[in-house]
Amino acid sequence: MLGICRGRRKFLAASLTVLFVPAITWIYLFAGSFEDGKPVSLSPLEPQPHSPRYTAPSQRERESLEVRVREVEEENRALRQQLSLAQGRGPAHHRGNRSRTYSMEEGTGDSESLRAGIVAGNSSECGQQPAVEKCETIHVAIVCAGYNASRDVVTLVKSVLFHRRNPLHFHLIADAIAKQILATLFQTWMVPAVRIDFYDADELKSEVSWIPNKHYSGIYGLMKLVLTKTLPSNLERVIVLDTDITFATDIAELWAVFHKFKGQQVLGLVENQSDWYLGNLWKNHRPWPALGRGYNTGVILLLLDKLRKMKWEQMWRLTAERELMSMLSTSLADQDIFNAVIKQNPFLVYQLPCFWNVQLSDHTRSEQCYRDVSDLKVIHWNSPKKLRVKNKHVEFFRNLYLTFLEYDGNLLRRELFGCPSEADINSENLQKQLSELDEDDLCYEFRRERFTVHRTHLYFLHYEYEPASDNTDVTLVAQLSMDRLQMLEAICKHWEGPISLALYLSDAEAQQFLRYAQGSEVLMSRHNVGYHIVYKEGQFYPVNLLRNVAMKHISTPYMFLSDIDFLPMYGLYEYLRKSVIQLDLANTKKALIVPAFETLRYRLSFPKSKAELLSMLDMGTLFTFRYHVWTKGHAPTNFAKWRTATTPYRVEWEADFEPYVVVRKDCPEYDRRFVGFGWNKVAHIMELDAQEYEFTVLPNAYMIHMPHAPSFDITKFRSNKQYRICLKTLKEEFQQDMSRHYGFAALKYLTAENNS
Repeated sequence: MLGICRGRRKFLAASLTVLFVPAITWIYLFAGSFEDGKPVSLSPLEPQPHSPRYTAPSQRERESLEVRVREVEEENRALRQQLSLAQGRGPAHHRGNRSRTYSMEEGTGDSESLRAGIVAGNSSECGQQPAVEKCETIHVAIVCAGYNASRDVVTLVKSVLFHRRNPLHFHLIADAIAKQILATLFQTWMVPAVRIDFYDADELKSEVSWIPNKHYSGIYGLMKLVLTKTLPSNLERVIVLDTDITFATDIAELWAVFHKFKGQQVLGLVENQSDWYLGNLWKNHRPWPALGRGYNTGVILLLLDKLRKMKWEQMWRLTAERELMSMLSTSLADQDIFNAVIKQNPFLVYQLPCFWNVQLSDHTRSEQCYRDVSDLKVIHWNSPKKLRVKNKHVEFFRNLYLTFLEYDGNLLRRELFGCPSEADINSENLQKQLSELDEDDLCYEFRRERFTVHRTHLYFLHYEYEPASDNTDVTLVAQLSMDRLQMLEAICKHWEGPISLALYLSDAEAQQFLRYAQGSEVLMSRHNVGYHIVYKEGQFYPVNLLRNVAMKHISTPYMFLSDIDFLPMYGLYEYLRKSVIQLDLANTKKALIVPAFETLRYRLSFPKSKAELLSMLDMGTLFTFRYHVWTKGHAPTNFAKWRTATTPYRVEWEADFEPYVVVRKDCPEYDRRFVGFGWNKVAHIMELDAQEYEFTVLPNAYMIHMPHAPSFDITKFRSNKQYRICLKTLKEEFQQDMSRHYGFAALKYLTAENNS
């Protein structure tokens, strides 16, 4: 009856529209164009006949009128077409359109109502279409473990955020690695109306570890089975997604499908689009039991409250135990067990239209799920080949995926107007700090950068390193942007120890870096290099923020604070570890100085020893670093003494001193007010001195700066007077802060600056 009533209503509305709209339109356009036998302008802005500015209708006005007439005719043609479709469906509309290619597989799904826009609802008296409220929170659960899966989650979340109009609550079942990465990412992403909760996947291992699993997802591929037990008891329903999912529509449309569940339906699933469960892929292929083609668990709608009442936990455990007696292990992780349960209890499942899970693995029937781009809802890269899967339209799907992969995540920080959002302390503090700045200040942009929160993705690539047990391990710390990427391989060849790098990249550049790293044998052979992506935002290069990010995420007791365009001498890693013991760095506040040199040659025969370096200095192949342009920066190192030194020697701090040092990991951070070029290292060394660090030069250590084109920031410093004025202002403010913080001892920095 609901379908008949809706159909009659649409038929009546369309009929009246077709009959009266043309008549009203033509009366308005022509009869309404005359008043007392005289033409009347259709626009109130046009002059009237009694106006001195009045002229006869122009050619442009006549053309405009013709365009409007054609538009009305097009609208009428579309309405007639809609009317004919309604007549063709007749009273059988409620059965769904079986002529659609994907409706043949939908079972309990109603493709026509879904495609008509189930979110919009229907206020007709014939029946209320269930709708998702404007500010209703949509709950999404994702199981994520490891470094690579964390990258996949970001792309999935981007696609959801791009289309969403509702608040989102992500429930992330994550291991320790994924939690660290994603917690930092979402904390720095600061997307409004998005809440994140984490659940410890490692604590859940005991729940499923008894199930042998051959699938590449490992033990984490079984954890969707225990969501009823893991997620909060007051959470009634949730959408569960694999990490290799891409959304092409608003997730609220999928959330609204919950309203279609009837009776004991508690699982919303799409039919499997491969022949796996039919058991005919190869000779002696024996899959787990399934209903027909089985169901794919890449997208699941779970009615948690009903599942708990049905004792889901016991249901799936008993089924798994029974089947494992003959099957011995799962091949497709949780999917095998879900299907075995459904085979015994088919009433549990509500079959979703297959466009809610277009499965792009080899030899599937995914092409039957869509006839046009507009049919696509969710794309599932469920083949181990991922983007290299075979599909007639794989190029289109790949481009759609890459769009979100490289999409600027900062643009997704959109407010949901009209929806109250939970108070975010970090966001409130940021707004308070920014509100205290004077926007008329000529140095406003410099000051603002200090408080800018940059989206940060830690450990972008796989990282695996255990520090040496003797507590002497040293991590090389540096930062870079895309134009210094070529230095990575050379540094890895010179430094065999752990490295922590902060890379300042856009989303698109991050993917270029990923392809570069994955194509490099040198980089892929090193698992002790932590790559931390800090995403671009603002007009300045946040050099000290990058250094702080790299410093914060080291696992060794000591760190070598370097720059990306320096190559350390061969063997420096082992030399520094010995120096740490020799100079008792663990119990003293020392900063060990590695003397810095430079070459102007792009091709350099790197010196293998101090003697060879001294020879190259004498021949003019090498120079002390910045000797020609900024002598003060490294003069206190006392290179003349270093030439003959055989033991470490102490030097005193002087104005503008900025050596490269080895320190304990608990040393102070760099000051974020300094961005771009100028004083970023000088201020840090000054603070080390204020905290009474002893500067000690290592007699047999050295590093060499390799030539490169000038950075954009140094170009701005040299050409922009206001840039230099603001840097001077920031220096003075920093020195004043030092005096307030460290008292009388810090007065020497003001004196030294005035004398320099």
